[in-house]
Amino acid sequence: MANVLLGVTGSVAAILTPSLYQSLKKSGHKIKVVATKAALYFFDPAAIEPKKSKRNPEIVILDEDEWPGKRYERTDQVLHIELRRWADILVIAPLDANTLAKLAGGLCDNCLTCVWRAWDRGKPVILAPAMNTLMWEHPMTVRHFRQLAEDTGAGPIPDLDLLDLIDWINDKSENVLVVPPQSKRLACDDVGIGAMASVESIVAAIGKT
Repeated sequence: MANVLLGVTGSVAAILTPSLYQSLKKSGHKIKVVATKAALYFFDPAAIEPKKSKRNPEIVILDEDEWPGKRYERTDQVLHIELRRWADILVIAPLDANTLAKLAGGLCDNCLTCVWRAWDRGKPVILAPAMNTLMWEHPMTVRHFRQLAEDTGAGPIPDLDLLDLIDWINDKSENVLVVPPQSKRLACDDVGIGAMASVESIVAAIGKT
């Protein structure tokens, strides 16, 4: 079983974080969660392995843990590096449109994106995108996944539509797997593709790495 670092971003699908955590735990994995500020709108970090009814900072990591408000000392650990060292696999589920753009552009302005930028590219990554249908269908989404494909060794890339591009990444990239979203009625009441893949599908994808 693996040490799984579960990245959670600001998609409505983040409400499934406690369920995904428990499913991974039942599968025998050790899990730590690193959540963006926006993700906290959708789930309570104290719902996962709480410590005295509060968030357990050993299990659920927030930006405030990376930058605790005191001046850095040379002996202080660099949290995103320590998380990368601990983890065998990085899973970002849900991956919202904003964080996808950051990954493609190399931005690292929170703990999770710092982990991504510092990640050992010999270790596996699983991405489970989730966003509104029109956000999913926006040309920038293809552009961002094409950039990720190039960065993860899946190029040169032919002219492909989005779902075919994801298939290409999954076939050609050595260490990155994209679990595509589902088509259904979304939380915003739009109907179409964009809902995060099922918890079962994500857990199964981790089991294949």
